Amino acid sequence: MAKKNSKQKAGSNTIALNKKARHEYFIEDEYEAGLELQGWEVKSLRQGKANIAESYVFMRDGEAFISGMTITPLTQASTHVLCEPTRVRKLLLSRRELDNLFGRINREGMTLTALSLYWSRSWAKLKIGVAKGKKLHDKRTDLKDKDWQRQKARVMKSSLR
Repeated sequence: MAKKNSKQKAGSNTIALNKKARHEYFIEDEYEAGLELQGWEVKSLRQGKANIAESYVFMRDGEAFISGMTITPLTQASTHVLCEPTRVRKLLLSRRELDNLFGRINREGMTLTALSLYWSRSWAKLKIGVAKGKKLHDKRTDLKDKDWQRQKARVMKSSLR
């Protein structure tokens, strides 16, 4: 019999991260969206076979979709189904959130990018960000700040000894 109070490790709910998104864009807002998935895709996600690094979110006919997200099919689970790893998947958002996103994309020139894919209880969720593109000098500034924080932490660690 399984224990009811077994705790999972922090961060173990994460399936895939898009590390390039925060480097390439200023993230203004974040939304949590559900995904419309097929059975074999859920089984593959349970095994961690997903990649959202090259994906992008777009709006069509008042609904949000994600394209370029790769879910690699498992050989055991998908023997009788025709699997398409990079198909366009529908995102599940409320009407108010969809209208807000649509307005921000059209009026303010923002873009939507996938930030992370994770489990929320037994549901696969996608965190999408309303983003604005960074220029080259912004990226350089961020790298300098990150490097300075790393050096500062190293100095503080050595001075505590």
